[in-house]
Amino acid sequence: MSKELNAMRREAISITWPAFVELVMSTLFGMVDMIMVGKLSSAAIAAVGLTNQPFMLLLAIFSAVNVGTSTLVAWNIGAGNKEKAKFITRQIVVMNAILGIIMSTIGIVFSHQIVVFMGAEADTIRDATIYFQIVSAGLVFQAINLGITAALRGAGETKIPMFYNIGSNLLNVLGNYMLIYGKLGMPKMGVAGAALSTTISRWVACFFGLGIIYFSNLSVISIDLKDRFRFDTDIMKKVFSIGLPSALEQFVLQSGLMLFARTVSSLGTIKFAAHQIGLNICGLTFSPSMAFGVAATTLVGQSLGAKDEEKAKKYADMIHHMAVLVACIMGAVFILFSYQLACLYTDDATVAAAASIILKIMALAQPGQSTQLSVAGVLRGAGDTLYPLYASIFGIWIFRVFVAYVFVSVFHWGLIGAWVALVFDQYTRAAVVYFRYRSGKWKYAKICTADAVEM
Repeated sequence: MSKELNAMRREAISITWPAFVELVMSTLFGMVDMIMVGKLSSAAIAAVGLTNQPFMLLLAIFSAVNVGTSTLVAWNIGAGNKEKAKFITRQIVVMNAILGIIMSTIGIVFSHQIVVFMGAEADTIRDATIYFQIVSAGLVFQAINLGITAALRGAGETKIPMFYNIGSNLLNVLGNYMLIYGKLGMPKMGVAGAALSTTISRWVACFFGLGIIYFSNLSVISIDLKDRFRFDTDIMKKVFSIGLPSALEQFVLQSGLMLFARTVSSLGTIKFAAHQIGLNICGLTFSPSMAFGVAATTLVGQSLGAKDEEKAKKYADMIHHMAVLVACIMGAVFILFSYQLACLYTDDATVAAAASIILKIMALAQPGQSTQLSVAGVLRGAGDTLYPLYASIFGIWIFRVFVAYVFVSVFHWGLIGAWVALVFDQYTRAAVVYFRYRSGKWKYAKICTADAVEM
């Protein structure tokens, strides 16, 4: 038995570490991005921060496609049906391209109205609008890349997206240096330069992702361009039947976070800049837990595709325990080095001190956050996607929207009140998904969509 558990642990780590490295490095590059913008001014940080949640809301629709893709691909790979996995992937690439064009257009056309709604002040409106327009123009490339990455992760091939996504982020950092500050012969564009660099890097990642699945044999998902394409409505129905709750979850999550950001923005540019720095650094804790969630979706999905419910449960327990351990280590780092981390972003001692307090508060949320993200990955791998939705409804809208507003605007607890509400949100969501997980009913959710692995 110990040999079996050791083999399972090695397999879990082999899938987790590339996703872990990719997400952590992406977060670190995002931190560098924000640090570079922060050297312009606190208003520049706020301008970029104001666009983050609306942009994530535009991306929410792709959650349905991508979660459904990862789960269906994992089930079919587990069942030994590689051709069906390839067929599903091709459908998703085309679907995401179409949806990406639509979402890009919406972002470009309504950029000004969106940043005004987010509470942008006079010193941030112009930069925030330009940033949102340019980043929205590249959303279609990000959408296609997300679909490809979801399929590769479902197949257990997390190393491939790790390489091309890290490469694109390195390019983004170089582009930031050149375009924000006007280095190496490039024009000095400030915030607009950061947006343009982001869009170019996403195009590059999309280009390499398409190259992997269409023009190489590096992946088990290798698609022949010569095959005739046709939309398969049955595949799309299955993808959305699994992924629609995740899309609704993302709409609930991102709309709630958007209102949360609006509540914090009412505290002024300095406080919102501190808030944004805190969120940016906290990405270091989201990323490992999300990586464990990716591994959980893949390994649980493949185990259930092979009709081995007991193995799926062992993988789920193992991944959850590893996720909590890593999150607690990250929490300790935040407690010990919060001020030093905040000072990387700004020379403003007031902003750095406020961000430091935020990070100490966030350290308390780590066990709940890691449980919420890793166990939600387990449920998604089983196709049991309703409970992460329920968790977001309760956690986000009760605590990050209503309670945060009360703490900030009624009790006048300021930024601390907003982040205390965030901690309550994390533990509420963790409780909902964990109780569902402990019930064991998730192991049989796939029975409701058993035809998903049939040709």
